[in-house]
Amino acid sequence: MAADGVDPLGVLWGKSEEKAGGRMNLLLSHLLDTAAVAERIWDAFLAPSTRRVLDGIAGGPGRGRRLFAWLCGVHDCGKATPAFQRMWPKGAAAVRAAGLGWHEPTVAHCRWRHDRAGAYVLREILPQARWCEEQIAWVWPLVAGHHGAFPDLGATRPARRARGQLEGDERWAAARKRLVERLTVELGFDDLAAVEPVGVPPRAVQLHLSGLIVMADWIASDERHFPGIDRLPDVSMERARARTGEAWERLGLRGGWGRLDEPGPEAFADRFGHGPRPSQRLVMDAARRMSAPGLLVVEAPMGEGKTKAALMAAEILAARFGADGVFVGMPTQATSDPMFGQVRQWIGALDEALAARVALLHGKRMFNKEWRDLLEGGGQDPEAPFGGVDEYGECPDDDLYVAAASNRDAQRPAARGPAEWFLGAKRGLLCPFVVGTIDQLLFAATRTKHVMLRMAGLAGKVVVLDEVHAADVYMSQFLTEGLRWLGQARVPVVLLSATLPPRQRRALIDAYLAGAASCEEFTTAELPEPQGYPSVTSAWVAPGSLRPQVRAEACEGWRADRGVALDIMPEAIPGRGVARERTEEAQEKADASIVGRLRSELAEGGCALVIRNTVHRAQTLFRALREEFGEEVLLLHGRLAVGPRADRTERCLRLLGGAAGRDGTEGRPGRLIVVATQLAEQSFDVDADLLITDIAPIDLLLQRIGRLHRHDGVQRPRRLRTPLVVITGLSGAGEEDAKETSRGGSRPDPAGPAPRFLRASEAIYGRHLLLRSAALVTIACAGQAEWSVPGQVPALVASGYGSADEEVPAPWRADAEKARTEWEKAQEERADKALGFLLTRRGDKEGATLAGLHYAAVPGEGSDDAVGAVVRDGEFGAEVVLVVHDGATYRTLCGKALTVNGDVPDALLDDVLGGTVRLPVAWVAEAERQLRPLPGWLGHPRLRYTPALVLDTGGCAVLGEHRLHYDEMVGLSAYTVSVTTDRGTEGDGATPTESHAPTGIPT
Repeated sequence: MAADGVDPLGVLWGKSEEKAGGRMNLLLSHLLDTAAVAERIWDAFLAPSTRRVLDGIAGGPGRGRRLFAWLCGVHDCGKATPAFQRMWPKGAAAVRAAGLGWHEPTVAHCRWRHDRAGAYVLREILPQARWCEEQIAWVWPLVAGHHGAFPDLGATRPARRARGQLEGDERWAAARKRLVERLTVELGFDDLAAVEPVGVPPRAVQLHLSGLIVMADWIASDERHFPGIDRLPDVSMERARARTGEAWERLGLRGGWGRLDEPGPEAFADRFGHGPRPSQRLVMDAARRMSAPGLLVVEAPMGEGKTKAALMAAEILAARFGADGVFVGMPTQATSDPMFGQVRQWIGALDEALAARVALLHGKRMFNKEWRDLLEGGGQDPEAPFGGVDEYGECPDDDLYVAAASNRDAQRPAARGPAEWFLGAKRGLLCPFVVGTIDQLLFAATRTKHVMLRMAGLAGKVVVLDEVHAADVYMSQFLTEGLRWLGQARVPVVLLSATLPPRQRRALIDAYLAGAASCEEFTTAELPEPQGYPSVTSAWVAPGSLRPQVRAEACEGWRADRGVALDIMPEAIPGRGVARERTEEAQEKADASIVGRLRSELAEGGCALVIRNTVHRAQTLFRALREEFGEEVLLLHGRLAVGPRADRTERCLRLLGGAAGRDGTEGRPGRLIVVATQLAEQSFDVDADLLITDIAPIDLLLQRIGRLHRHDGVQRPRRLRTPLVVITGLSGAGEEDAKETSRGGSRPDPAGPAPRFLRASEAIYGRHLLLRSAALVTIACAGQAEWSVPGQVPALVASGYGSADEEVPAPWRADAEKARTEWEKAQEERADKALGFLLTRRGDKEGATLAGLHYAAVPGEGSDDAVGAVVRDGEFGAEVVLVVHDGATYRTLCGKALTVNGDVPDALLDDVLGGTVRLPVAWVAEAERQLRPLPGWLGHPRLRYTPALVLDTGGCAVLGEHRLHYDEMVGLSAYTVSVTTDRGTEGDGATPTESHAPTGIPT
């Protein structure tokens, strides 16, 4: 008791009147509310696997629930200090009146965050209850890190210059002890000693647990559901549980499968309407043979059905090991959208009601029609942001609280989709079923704020990652770091690829097993190589053992190999210093040659896919093809505004997807040409009769070939019944100096000099990999001029990424050796560049606790785009919204009028955001200097930080030295006084920006 018999628990406040719905909320009330939320999370949200782990830590079945509730409830014990209690004058006066004082000038000048103070409190109280140091050491970081970052022990201590005023005297210590003991007794423990765990969880489990604590805190901090209670007699665990029950129902929070029965042999047909292929049975059998959660690496040809096999494997692994949901990660936003529909159909086949709980998680999901339709009925903007909580329990991160508070009193009907709470910033992965970009997993491997929420969203699920070969050396550092943490957390993972280099397969397996064994470094001594294709490699560490189990199995593919004819169309490749006119002439000649080739190949009709390595090449070719073929040509690349691009992608999939034209079905056009960048490279289910593609590394070239004759039963013109691939973007054997001629010469000659490649292609992929790919193509064309697909795929990929140059033609080897040296140096530099952003640093991967995990700040702690720039080495560029100014008012890209200041009514928000375009990295600095939000956007929760690129009525704008033009068919183009290259977006690669304006564009 404090002065005059006042119980300090009756005055210590957790939230002020202004921020608790008009009535102060006692600190004890918030602790009990959070503990009650934790109980509900345990009962209705946690995966069975998580509950088993926590039971083990707590000492046996049934004990984990109370320990979990206590850990969540104690999170804000650091608020019982003068450093916090002084922050609200009215509350401070009551605390002082109760006899808990401090020297105001000293406390005012010595900040001490309440999360860090909480760690100090636990280290003050728990030893008195005879907790051992080993248990205290992993528990206090959970409290110290509940606002998103884990400090080291030194950072949790009060400043010495405060001379004890921040933590207070012995009366404060007694009050804190009374607070923690009251929480402990309310939860049913006899005393604080009875709370002590019996086991120390691995660090990955601690990170998972930390994320759940943040989740419980954020839910209990919402005054809409937990208004203030300012009288101590009204505070009790019983009332907290009642409040939580009502809040939980209003929020509509639910878990995933719960307990899932292992599917039998008939399940595949039940889910997908047909029986499994041999490779799909192979994957399912491998999942059934695993004795512990582990890693499955599935390698199979394009079109083999890897996705269905992975989903069934996920179902088996979830049933066997207690996972409650799934995360499916795709390489791009464009590939995530169709996967979203596939996962919903699969989930719906298990339980129709569950299909509505699948979340799509990427920055442009608002333009996915299926996602928007799913959320109809929810009155809130599905993209409305929410953040963490500050010292008062509010959400200041990135000013996100303002948007949430604006709807505080709104009465909203429930959405049909995932619970609205999951739609807030940093919460998406907590949804039980998630489809998104692989970036979501890569984010979980970064040392960014609230990283624990991302781990909490992955742990307790089965993780499926498609097209893992698409991760470059920089991204691979985050991928392997993420796999290490998932391995330690015993999260089952399924990796898919059609073209995985052997070295990359080993690195992925070693990373997962290193985590499972909690080792700094781990190398599988005898990693078995798959002896066939398709194949599956399974790896796990059995319970109670540190010895890994690794198996590699293979089977026959579902269809026989077929010969894919190869041809090379060389072109003149300008060298450095070549006059602009020659460069333009070479590009025009290259485009003209493709127009002529397609005129011949498509004389009887047919559907062609042309993949260019840069946006600029795609745009110039599109213009040339439109003159010849008119509306039978479509263009798809990353410099189209997101709204039109989503519509165009959907159209491509509808016209050339798996169902179009099969067995005579209507829908497939008689003739169509799709010109695309790398957007069409992978996980893009179109079926072309003919493929023309720029040269690329062999695995990516094979991925592009996977869009060719993808499905059986498609009616094709007689001329195109044999798959044909035409390779462009490299010089021929007879090419003269590009300064003198624009002729490309004949095919590259294995007995002659190595070919030239486009400068932009070399900037994207490196000359080393292009040379190895060109060698494989050239040697094939000098012989049978075909590859046997898919049978040759593993050997081709292994050769393309091999460590020796024997397969490179002898005259090319000096060039190849130099290119390899440069490539290896660049790879090492890029890998090292990523190390500063990884969640753990070298030498700390066997750490026992989370203390000091955030040893340094990392850029990009705000939006997913900002973090995405970290995990993709800045490839994200900068997003701007295109608007048109007609001299009097602003208009959306599609012509709808705004106001003279650009104010956006709710009805036009989608139209405005549909004009979003991502600029190349090379333009970012100038965009940041020059572009700002429109005046009318400054108070808008979605647009206030979004720069506008204002076009005139001709679609033109100037950005630094670039003259930009946006055309609804061609997208965004740039014209400058010189030729430069810049890294592209979402896989578009380097894009030359030309010095001239094409005919008809205003200058």
